[in-house]
Amino acid sequence: MSMNTLDILTEAGAILEGHFLLSSGLHSNKYVQCARVLQYPDMAEDLARKLGDHLFSRNADMNVDVVVSPAIGGIVIGQEMARVLKCRAIFTERENNVMRLRRGFEIKPGEKCLVVEDVITTGGSTKEVMEAVREHKGELVGTACIIDRSKLEDFCVSLVKLKIDTFQAHECPLCKVNIPLVKPGSKQKA
Repeated sequence: MSMNTLDILTEAGAILEGHFLLSSGLHSNKYVQCARVLQYPDMAEDLARKLGDHLFSRNADMNVDVVVSPAIGGIVIGQEMARVLKCRAIFTERENNVMRLRRGFEIKPGEKCLVVEDVITTGGSTKEVMEAVREHKGELVGTACIIDRSKLEDFCVSLVKLKIDTFQAHECPLCKVNIPLVKPGSKQKA
């Protein structure tokens, strides 16, 4: 029997509780660290297959030439999605605060591109990757993620739409009771 996505994330210890500083600058009492589940190739493959099935249930005729993901969180799931879709996988990186293709990656004009991310919170990084696709004259065929925490309707195809409270620093109830603030993930806010 196949486990659902939330069970897989929970089993891997990917849903953390505490007091977190998000890359957006907001505070939260929960954080999803997909790296904890994506470190296991069998789980990563299972999530990519589920996400692929979900994508094709919405658009059976979808063709994808290249999966494009933001570094660093989207790289592993992007690679697994490309394996499922039998296409290339590339990623963007920040250069002077702008998401760009580097390392010799390219998108040929007209190539059908699917943007894949692990977790979408505000949608900012995903929108930047979408812009990089457009700059290279790729055809954006969709966006997909494992966990969608955004409040954006139909922004992307996701396995789980998760509601997690966020707070401005000056309004954070966790700060008011002196719970230590942790900066998870790879991005650090100044």
